[in-house]
Amino acid sequence: MSDSEQRSAASGSGPASGSEGRPASRSAADAAAPGPVLGSGSAACFAPGSERRFGEHVLVRFDDHVAELVLDRPAAMNAVSTAMARSLAAACAALAADPGVRVTVVTSSHDRAFCVGADLKERNSLTDAELVRQRPIARAAYTGVLELPMPAVAAVHGYALGGGFELALACDLIVADATAVVGLPEVSVGVIPGGGGTQLLPRRVGAARAAELVFTARRVEAAEARELGLVDLLAGDARTEALALAARIAANSPVGLRAAKRALRLGQGLDLRAGLEVEDAAWRSVAFSGDRAEGVAAFNEKRKPRWPGE
Repeated sequence: MSDSEQRSAASGSGPASGSEGRPASRSAADAAAPGPVLGSGSAACFAPGSERRFGEHVLVRFDDHVAELVLDRPAAMNAVSTAMARSLAAACAALAADPGVRVTVVTSSHDRAFCVGADLKERNSLTDAELVRQRPIARAAYTGVLELPMPAVAAVHGYALGGGFELALACDLIVADATAVVGLPEVSVGVIPGGGGTQLLPRRVGAARAAELVFTARRVEAAEARELGLVDLLAGDARTEALALAARIAANSPVGLRAAKRALRLGQGLDLRAGLEVEDAAWRSVAFSGDRAEGVAAFNEKRKPRWPGE
């Protein structure tokens, strides 16, 4: 690893972006709302076996109902520039709108980094006014990943620091391999985690543990990260395992998957009674769906379901 890469990895700081994007409304009505329509009337954005590039540094591969969202700025260890942030937001919007996407996996094209955070060289060149204008652009990238309506899995290989780790935290599950190094070092460069870290990390590991990690700005290697709950699974190869996990998830009802994700997300932080109301509303949104009818029929007929997606 070169000196410049080490400096970049050590100071990788999250882009100026939202803590969790827009505050989530936690009403039962929200849980019942179906989100993007999954039926045949929705236009697909991605063809099976296709690749689509968003700008220069984001690539989406799609097949078997699994979308691979590739961070593809290897010359900068996937440091998130303003242009890359725009591309991430656009890619997430397209994924969210496609009824055929059942799972999204976020990966990296770099052999030593998932993402080292903000592009600090670009950040250093911005005036205060330019930084203010950049804020909603960077924020939209993180909100885009966080608000994907289908399950999202991060495959962390190498450095995931600052905004890079926040991209992973915005996913539902994080798969890492032995090379993974994660952390939120923003206070070491005079800012704070701004891509969701101060809100998402405590939800994973608790307030005190999150405070220790944020205040010390320390980096955590794979084994300890798994022990602390910073990542969910350790694998020999993060991308391979994440895609295999995604395939297992994608075999299930797309209507059920999106409703389950809404219930899980909206129920966080609620007391049990309120959480059960959120769950009931989500159940009602799928109980009379075509997927429910097909799932029950397939079970009774001892065959694999053919999900209508509505």
